[in-house]
Amino acid sequence: MFIGEYQHSIDPKKRLAVPSKFRSELKNKVVVTRGLDKCLFIYPMKTWEEIAAKLGNMPVGESATRSFVRLMLAGATDCEIDKQGRVLIPDYLKDYADLNKNVIIAGLYNRLEVWAETKWNEYKKQAEKNTDEIAEQLGKLGVY
Repeated sequence: MFIGEYQHSIDPKKRLAVPSKFRSELKNKVVVTRGLDKCLFIYPMKTWEEIAAKLGNMPVGESATRSFVRLMLAGATDCEIDKQGRVLIPDYLKDYADLNKNVIIAGLYNRLEVWAETKWNEYKKQAEKNTDEIAEQLGKLGVY
């Protein structure tokens, strides 16, 4: 399980160090893809295989579904985690998420999200304003 918020940086060779506490669960290979809200998702291979199977079986008759599946699957790349625990982020994904040097890695149960630090701070600030409303909606669903 991935939880927590970690400040990291992308080095000049476009490598991102994965927080050490997550490395054993990720093993030596992950999938990095476009996420929602202009971040990247990093999945363990097993989790990605389950998600990709669901996406691959979605009906292609609706344009919004096709578009989402294309972005997620065509945007995905499998990446080796090197001996120092780093993942190489391809340019097209780095550009998609507007990643520069400073990033935030957020653990979200079955995936990691990688955010540009400024975008994460803006997103978090906005979400914190709506905490009561979000909690109320989750309460109606029996989640919280």
